Amino acid sequence: MNMKVNLCGVEFKNPVTVASGTFGSGSEFSEYTDLNKLGAVTTKGVANVPWAGNPTPRVCETYGGMLNAVGLQNPGIDVFIERDIPFLKQFDTRIIVNVCGRSIDDYVDVVSRLSDSDVDMLEINVSCPNVKEGGIAFGQNPDALLEITKAVKKAANKPIIMKLSPNVTDITEMAKAAEAGGADCLSLINTLTGMKIDINRRTFALANKTGGLSGPAIKPVAVRMVYQVKNAVNIPIIGMGGILTAEDAIEFMMAGATMVSVGTANFHDPGVTEKIVDGMEVFCKTHGINDINDIIGCVK
Repeated sequence: MNMKVNLCGVEFKNPVTVASGTFGSGSEFSEYTDLNKLGAVTTKGVANVPWAGNPTPRVCETYGGMLNAVGLQNPGIDVFIERDIPFLKQFDTRIIVNVCGRSIDDYVDVVSRLSDSDVDMLEINVSCPNVKEGGIAFGQNPDALLEITKAVKKAANKPIIMKLSPNVTDITEMAKAAEAGGADCLSLINTLTGMKIDINRRTFALANKTGGLSGPAIKPVAVRMVYQVKNAVNIPIIGMGGILTAEDAIEFMMAGATMVSVGTANFHDPGVTEKIVDGMEVFCKTHGINDINDIIGCVK
């Protein structure tokens, strides 16, 4: 039974990783989850300088999921290289580093700094607000997405994953722009923009007013977008958005994802990723599937 998948020339022991921002950079979850069992650990977003993040409250529960407006709080690339990469290198798992920034120069700075590091792939979070374009996210404008993808690809010596925002009219337009810019891979979806009002306090549940909706509530949207993108571009996809079970992960792969990311589920079950890996293997054995790659995009 083969559970290995290959993404842009990088081999993963299985197709399961974690969604950036839901797993720290591995150390917080290592006492609950055997990181050696994961195909990869995808780190929390890292910027060229430390970010303080948004004011609190930053997180609230919603029906079928949660809203977050953490604001990509992180210690910056210097601390990350010194502390987090050596920690992750102790484990037999691939390392995908999520990169964030407020301008193209910020992203290029981080990607350049990671050139000499022992990591496997870089995931570029284009849902960050572009300060030079009035705050609209890089991933909501195809021209901006093309430009940042080209710049990052030029500066990188690792395969580049562009993480797409679902908060657009046509996800395939964004996917094609990223592919045209030289992206090696795409990950989708990032969170959907949402809002919650505390009716007793007559105010917003999040200090930021809006936040990113994640969890099972968004899964049908995510599966649909993965399917659309798979049929629009020729580069591989990491699928995510509301995966709780092995069956959810299999659904994403049948829609066209080569790998899957587990996010919000980590918060209510820190060991969920191991269960998903085991469950996917059981599913394949039960259905006579000898190679997990055989199900990728099998639903046409």
